[in-house]
Amino acid sequence: MKIAIAYPPLPSEKGVPLLSQNRQFQWFSRPTYIFPVVPATAATMLKKAGHEVAWLDGIAEEWTPDEFLARLEAFAPDVVVVETKTPVVKRHWKWITDYKAKYPATRVLLVGDHVTALPDESMAACPVDCILTGGDWDFLLMNVVTAAFDSSKFEPGIWYRQPDGVAANTGRFRLDHDLKTTPWIDRDLCHWKLYAHKNGNFIRTPGTYIMSGRDCWHAKCTFCSWTTLYPTYRTRDPIDVVNEIEDLVTRYGVKEIMDDSGSFPVGDWLKTFCEEMIRRGLPKKVRIDCNMRFGRLAFEDYRLMRKAGFRLVLFGVESANQATLDRFVKALKVEDVEQGAEWAHRAGLDVHLTFMFGHAWEGPAEIANTVKLARKMLAKGWASTLQCTMTIPYPGTPLFRELKANDGLTTLDWDEYDMRRQITKTPQATEDEIKAAVRCVYRGFLQPAALWHRLFSRSTLFNLGFYYRGARYLLGHLTDFGRGGK
Repeated sequence: MKIAIAYPPLPSEKGVPLLSQNRQFQWFSRPTYIFPVVPATAATMLKKAGHEVAWLDGIAEEWTPDEFLARLEAFAPDVVVVETKTPVVKRHWKWITDYKAKYPATRVLLVGDHVTALPDESMAACPVDCILTGGDWDFLLMNVVTAAFDSSKFEPGIWYRQPDGVAANTGRFRLDHDLKTTPWIDRDLCHWKLYAHKNGNFIRTPGTYIMSGRDCWHAKCTFCSWTTLYPTYRTRDPIDVVNEIEDLVTRYGVKEIMDDSGSFPVGDWLKTFCEEMIRRGLPKKVRIDCNMRFGRLAFEDYRLMRKAGFRLVLFGVESANQATLDRFVKALKVEDVEQGAEWAHRAGLDVHLTFMFGHAWEGPAEIANTVKLARKMLAKGWASTLQCTMTIPYPGTPLFRELKANDGLTTLDWDEYDMRRQITKTPQATEDEIKAAVRCVYRGFLQPAALWHRLFSRSTLFNLGFYYRGARYLLGHLTDFGRGGK
């Protein structure tokens, strides 16, 4: 069978869509491309099973819609798989409608958190053939293809059309697939170099992505769209992960690796991983980045991570107000943020923080607290970089259900859920005030103390190119959160 993993181009005056494997969708003024691990795993699994697979990322390739369609037509697939997100799902509905009108025999499948939350909506809105719900859609895709679309052999979590066109499904998806059976990604098949340079996280290139776990061992944050995909947490074997890293270094010359698990494994798993990295001498050859949560690791843990080759650790803060953290079920204390960031920084790690603005219950005083904390972290040097987003309550999340039930949403037009405008009603703050707060945080990079830390940090003298790129991304973010949605 011929299967295309496809990302149709989405030209827009808003910018470049940060779509592939992304938790919080944005249109970026400057292109950023994240290597999509789960789609790449799906492509690899299919190829190993003997199928012909085409990797057609029209967004990262920067193709026009006509160029993309020409390549897709030349491949003549039996199956087209499209990953979607809330802010672009309507565009994908139109693309599928147009494509199926021309190629009715080709089966088109949708995957992602939006269609996991609202599968019936997409089945009704376009002639999509199947929707694979949940985060293990690489396994579900193998199941569907192996079953030759015989629905009697489908696993739970699959929506499909019956012969009369009426939608049916196999029930709620399960996350009982063994990640230890997943193959290493065929990087050449998935055109890994497309994503190796245009990524603001990488200080060394070429870089690439892996996932040691799916997805976050906390998995309770009420705003996170990926809790829809991965309500339970599983990991790969730590030695196998090190083996893959060593292969990426020796075969492809990779210099930096981002592990995109929602939270990197901790405890004995982390200890085993770090000790094996050190034993093999890999920290001399590659740097590791990962997502982590405050309040779990001690200073000694961060020191071990640094010795094992970790460079960048990303933490979600969201707010400097304890009431907000509690409502989000972050299981985090505000004081943990400063202590954890200081420990990680002192251990020799670069710290990246993410903040969210536009919470329904926060007013000017609460917003100012978060701005103050973010700028303080930059001034102290405890945060090397940070990112701000607007609160977007994605369908499927507890936050979305809460706000919708209480008339707390400004719109249900999915096109608007792209951080260009305010979706959450904030009676105590205007949209302009919220965007001004975001710009104020980003201008915190220009504080004298923050500039001092950057100029005299451990790595600045050897990475001036990285900071030049960072300055351009900063200007892009200021544009992304400009007045009037510009």
